[in-house]
Amino acid sequence: MRVETKLFFYLLAFFVPVTLVYGFWTEWSEPIGVVALTLTAGLFLLTGFYFWMTGKKLPLRPEDNATGEIEEAEGNYGYFIASSWTPLWLAGSGAIMFAGLAIGWWLFIIGAFLAVVATVLWVFESFSGEYSI
Repeated sequence: MRVETKLFFYLLAFFVPVTLVYGFWTEWSEPIGVVALTLTAGLFLLTGFYFWMTGKKLPLRPEDNATGEIEEAEGNYGYFIASSWTPLWLAGSGAIMFAGLAIGWWLFIIGAFLAVVATVLWVFESFSGEYSI
């Protein structure tokens, strides 16, 4: 968990000076931004501290070993279809649904219908065709 710990502590080290610069830039007269940036830094502090404490209790993972090999990671990472267009249609229907929140509920309903169809296609595409299981 060393990589995750470093990532969150680096982001904490970024947001603390940004909070101070923002506070001095606005002369501490705009409290919403200062509070939001302070809470963001606190979020990274809590998460980084959690990863640090958890990482001390667990053994090193293959990802944490600088000289580790790919073979050291065990287990199956999943089954992935080589070429599938269905996630593109699912993302497009999600975009239509998101636009429907701003434009109108009728567009959201159309996007939801397309999302259901795309989800069913994505689930069942592994059972027929060229890449069937």
